[in-house]
Amino acid sequence: MLADLARIAATDPPEFEVYEQFEHPDETAWWFRQWTGNQEADGGEFRFFGMEGAGGYVGLWLAREGRPLTEQPVVFLGSEGQTAVMAADLASFLWLLAQGIGPWEAVDGGEPEGVDPGAVAIAERHAPDSRRPWQEILRLAREEFPDFEGYIDEQCR
Repeated sequence: MLADLARIAATDPPEFEVYEQFEHPDETAWWFRQWTGNQEADGGEFRFFGMEGAGGYVGLWLAREGRPLTEQPVVFLGSEGQTAVMAADLASFLWLLAQGIGPWEAVDGGEPEGVDPGAVAIAERHAPDSRRPWQEILRLAREEFPDFEGYIDEQCR
C-alpha cells in the first residue's frame, strides 16, 4: 500500500511525502528525542513512513499488540507539537488521502481541497471495503484511541 503511495508522489492536495521504506529506527530515535525533549525516549513504538510539508511525521503507532502493521493506527506528530490519530489502520488512511485529507486537515479540521485520483485508485485496489467519509474515519480513530495526546504528553519533558 505505502509503496504504491510513494510511487504516485501525491503532494497536493494534501501536501504529504511517503517514504520508499520505513524510517530507520536510529533516525526515529534521534528525531523523537529532539521532538519530545526526552533523551530516554526512543520512539520505538512508531514506524514513520512519511512527512508533511512543514516537517511533521506520519507513521504507525504500534498500539495494538500482536497485530500486523496494516492494522495499527496512523498518527501525526507535527513540527510544532501537534498530534492526531488520523486513522485506525492503513486502509482507512488510504481513504483519507484519497479524499484530500492530509495531516494538517486531520489536526485542524480543515476541509479537503480535492480528490486525488491516484490515491483513489490505490485505496480502491488495496482497501475497497474500508471506504467511508473522511469525517467518519477521523471520528472512529479518535474514539478508539482517545488517549494518544496524553500518551505523547507523558513522553515530553
